[in-house]
Amino acid sequence: MTRTGISAALTDLLLSRDLTVEEAADRHFAPEYRQRTDGEWADRAGFIEHITHLRGVVDHGSVQVHEELYDGSKYARRRHPSTSTKTDASTVSMEVYLFGEFAADGRFSRIEETTLMLRGSAADRDLGSAR
Repeated sequence: MTRTGISAALTDLLLSRDLTVEEAADRHFAPEYRQRTDGEWADRAGFIEHITHLRGVVDHGSVQVHEELYDGSKYARRRHPSTSTKTDASTVSMEVYLFGEFAADGRFSRIEETTLMLRGSAADRDLGSAR
């Protein structure tokens, strides 16, 4: 099994314009995928809808890996800062704490994360949200 990671997934979802959102999601997220961000759940369809919205807002960005742990089907990433520059040239920075689980094929089946806004406005909170 080849497992994905959140950096590859976010890069494909938000920054790889040669892939559709659906193609990127199919690479990294199982059909039964669910995500909870800051206490709010989204199913795969809601997640894809949100990512599609973000693609229209995010011009470019980066995700840094600080600490990443794979243990069987479990995944954890502590403190992965992400910085995005929006199409209006404003910058948003967040710190994310993430726990996930893999499906048998190595794609994410579940992610639960908490975000901390480091730079940006209250309206920018949706850049870190699954909704």
